Order: sequence, then C-alpha cells, then structure tokens
Amino acid sequence: MSRPPSLSGGEAAPGPASPAPLIAPPLRRRMAAWLYESLLLFGVVMAAALVFSIATQMRHGLMHRQGLIAFLFAVLAIYFVWFWCKGQTLAMKTWHIRVVDRFGRPLGPLRAFIRYVFSYVWVLPPLAAFESHRVATGPVLVLFTGWLAFWALLSRFHPERQFWHDVLAGTRLVSAPAQPSRAS
Repeated sequence: MSRPPSLSGGEAAPGPASPAPLIAPPLRRRMAAWLYESLLLFGVVMAAALVFSIATQMRHGLMHRQGLIAFLFAVLAIYFVWFWCKGQTLAMKTWHIRVVDRFGRPLGPLRAFIRYVFSYVWVLPPLAAFESHRVATGPVLVLFTGWLAFWALLSRFHPERQFWHDVLAGTRLVSAPAQPSRAS
C-alpha cells in the first residue's frame, strides 16, 4: 500500500487519500471532554497560581491581580499549544478526540495559539458580566451555563458540526480511533 504524497515538512497531503475521515465527534462527547478538561485545568491553574503567589510574595488575593491573570494566560497558552501541537490533551485522548487543521494535518504552534485565543469566546462574555460587579455570582453562573450551552449548540448550524472558534482558527475536532494499549 503506498503512502500519500508528502508536503513540505513531511505531512500527508490533504484530500481523498487521507487515511481517516474528518468527522466531528458528537457534541455530547466534545462537551464531556470539555468538562473533563476543566477539571484538569483546575489543578494546572492552582499549581501555577501557587508558584506565582510564592514568587511575588502575595499577601492577599487582589495583590498583583493583573500580573496573575497575565501569568495564568501564558501558562494555559503553553499548556494548550504544547498538547494541541501533539494532537490531543489528556481529556481529548480520553474521549478519543483529536484537533487538526482544516486539511487534517497536525497543528503548528501558531495555529494552536490562534485556536487558544479564539477559544476564549467560551468564557469571556460571562466573565465580562462578572467583572462589571453589576451582576451577583448566582446569576453569573446561570449566565455562564446558558452561554456555554448556546455556544455549544451553535455548532449544530455549521455544515460539519464544528465549533465556531475552530472555524475561525482554521482548525477542527475529529474523532480519533482508540489506540491499542500496550501490554507489558
């Protein structure tokens, strides 16, 4: 069996010769991976915030707040760009989802970073309402949940069922076949 022709960089050429179809996973599986990812990120954010607070000798939560936000943005960018360039985060691997560019090739660091920036549309509108201090925490949680559901359901209006931040970033989520486990 012959391999498809290569592009510069050794990547397989897009088109009908691609080994796996670029089919979006069901919305339920993508949202389950999203929820699992948020649990994993809780640990990443807590560890990064601890490192930042020790390094800056924070005495209370509002001290160096903008610096902490910028630091967490950078830590999460490194986390996601690193794993997306490899194709999957741990949550994506668990739920058999892979992120690729629109042609099915692995993401480069710039494309992964663009996807990271565009993915903030999932959380910025509710956070902006909370930041204004005009909305109490309870209604913000309702707003946050409603916004997540709305944004997720918008993928139903895309012909290939992709999330709109993926469309804007030139990426897509595809089903990844389960890898056989290695028995020792």
